[in-house]
Amino acid sequence: MPLSAPLNQITWLRHFTDSRNLTSIRERGGLYSMAKLREMGVANLCPGGNQWSLDADLGSGMDQYVHLCFRANHPMEYIARSEQRIEQTRWLYVKSSVLLRKGVLFCPGVSNKAGMETFPIEEAAEMIDYEVLYTKTDWSDPAIKARLQAAEKCEILVPDFIPFRYFDEYFPNG
Repeated sequence: MPLSAPLNQITWLRHFTDSRNLTSIRERGGLYSMAKLREMGVANLCPGGNQWSLDADLGSGMDQYVHLCFRANHPMEYIARSEQRIEQTRWLYVKSSVLLRKGVLFCPGVSNKAGMETFPIEEAAEMIDYEVLYTKTDWSDPAIKARLQAAEKCEILVPDFIPFRYFDEYFPNG
């Protein structure tokens, strides 16, 4: 079943991780939510989030989702790298067909920020700024740059697990 317009404009979603997590991702056949990783007893991970962020995800239930973004330029990745929680970022590319999975949500910002709402992906189709994400726009224009920065904070939340069948043809960057 194809994605409905305008969601069909999305070709790839991205997930950032530390290169030290790649072996675990390979061994387990994909990306798991932090809740599932805890349930499985997986230790020795290098999460991008600091303790506050991990606690906020746990408290809000966002730990039950794999977090994806639209571009390889999410502000949380920059902060994690700046604070040296991530030594070497690896961007994993996930096919947009993951949006068809049951329970996928959209968040119009960083999902564990106080007051953020999530929406079923079908309802979010009109909330996504496709123009700034997928067409040529003048990012030097302050208004357009602000729209881009807002779009880069948005998250797609996939429940529990994303198996390799949703990844690029190969396991990128590693």
